[in-house]
Amino acid sequence: MIGQSVRLTTIRGIEVGVHYTWFIIFVLITFSLTTRFASEHPHWTMVEHYALGISTSLLFFVSIFLHELAHSFVALAKGIPVRSITLFAFGGVAQLGREPDRPLTEFQIAIAGPIASGLLALGFWIVAALAGSQFEHLSALGGWLSSINLMLALFNLVPGFPLDGGRILRAVIWHVTKNFSKATRIAARSGQIVGYGLIVGGILAGLVIGNWFSGLWLAFIGWFLRNAAQESVLQMSVKSALGGLVAEDIMTEDCPIVSGQLSLADLVQEHILRTGRRCFLVAQNGRLEGLITLHQVKAVPQERWDDSVVAQAMTQIDRLHAVAPETPVTDVLGLMEQRDVNQVPVTQNGRLLGMITRDHLLRVLHANLEAGGHKATPPLQQFEGRNRT
Repeated sequence: MIGQSVRLTTIRGIEVGVHYTWFIIFVLITFSLTTRFASEHPHWTMVEHYALGISTSLLFFVSIFLHELAHSFVALAKGIPVRSITLFAFGGVAQLGREPDRPLTEFQIAIAGPIASGLLALGFWIVAALAGSQFEHLSALGGWLSSINLMLALFNLVPGFPLDGGRILRAVIWHVTKNFSKATRIAARSGQIVGYGLIVGGILAGLVIGNWFSGLWLAFIGWFLRNAAQESVLQMSVKSALGGLVAEDIMTEDCPIVSGQLSLADLVQEHILRTGRRCFLVAQNGRLEGLITLHQVKAVPQERWDDSVVAQAMTQIDRLHAVAPETPVTDVLGLMEQRDVNQVPVTQNGRLLGMITRDHLLRVLHANLEAGGHKATPPLQQFEGRNRT
């Protein structure tokens, strides 16, 4: 998700960003709060209404960020890397580098978020109480933020994966059954049930109560939760199918290599058209220099192909996201998704060993799923279809 986000900063190696959908919900929440403050405090000026609406909305998302930061700091303390924290339309998400290795760690990471939100609710309640009627603006801001953080803590404790409550449920089932996969499936099923419940509840809120805005929002949250739960099962199946495989197990060693001084016209005529290949490594004396694809060739006007060489159009080696031969295949797949690339070179001490392509990795995945008695479910298509070579 961080790839579709505006990066803000980095905290202890964690990339922090906001997804483009955040800007939409920020405007909606700000407008809702401004309307609310105007109704409750009509004696305030329009500037005061908007200023407090914007400030409260920003602090609400800061609260969500602190919720995710609590998860992240506990994960880091347990030796689990955290790749990113992203704020988006439905809240926030902290992307861990790997799953916890035992139930207690899972529980501690999961409970940290609701505890942080609960403490924020208490803190803002104290601010509102101390402000009283003397400082109306501060009292209104603190009162709303206190209630919304309490709701955030309680909602996240609902036992539906991937909510924090669902992760706590998985930790408990994992502890009892000693089976992580089984615990994940059960917790994800609970997440799907909760998701469907929210969708039905949202529809009823619109039909019975007539509150279509809240009902639609509730249904969207349910839809998101259902999809997230389904995706978690898929990811578990993928990790299970590819578990134990490393990059050198699936890399292709007969990678087509061309010189960086080859003209683009010769590359097209002598290599692309004759072999049908769309991707070539650029190397000199066995040392990788870059990668050239048909997509990059087409980015150069055809009338310039005779005068342009491969080195001018290729992706430089420092932007190739190369991996070591012992890198787990699941990490390679994650790298492809995160960086939106279709080829990953395998190198050691700067020397090229082989290449892993998205198509080949997916063929390995399909074969392992079938051999393991699993069918490649439709959501697996999310890993396919992006081919810009």
